Amino acid sequence: IGAGAFRARVARAVAARCATDAMTATHDARLAATPILVVTTIGSRAEAQDMARALIAADLAACVQVNEIDSVYTWQGEMREDQEYRVVVKTVEGSYAAVEAAIRGLHSYELPAIHAIALAHVHAPYGEWIAAHSNGRR
Repeated sequence: IGAGAFRARVARAVAARCATDAMTATHDARLAATPILVVTTIGSRAEAQDMARALIAADLAACVQVNEIDSVYTWQGEMREDQEYRVVVKTVEGSYAAVEAAIRGLHSYELPAIHAIALAHVHAPYGEWIAAHSNGRR
């Protein structure tokens, strides 16, 4: 293979790699902006509201909902029943680690339940609103 053909082959390989990197970056950006719900439970309304305010103030969530719930669970070998408060955090995939860290830092439980729920379908303008207010840049 001649020098000109070799340069052309290298140029095609570089262009293909750049295109792949661009597609990966676009996919990663879209994934990072994908709306999710992060859910935890906490023992008092005051703690739940403080947590909600802190997540909003840090721009880690567009909205946080607090609902009173009854929980039945096993803890330290015993069945327990308690009133708790479910905290539902509307955020994006790219902010999950920061949201989890904030919840752990604010939580009073020894073992807080923290989990995310992927949203299969979201009204596009609403999803954009969540993304715009969940980037942690405030």
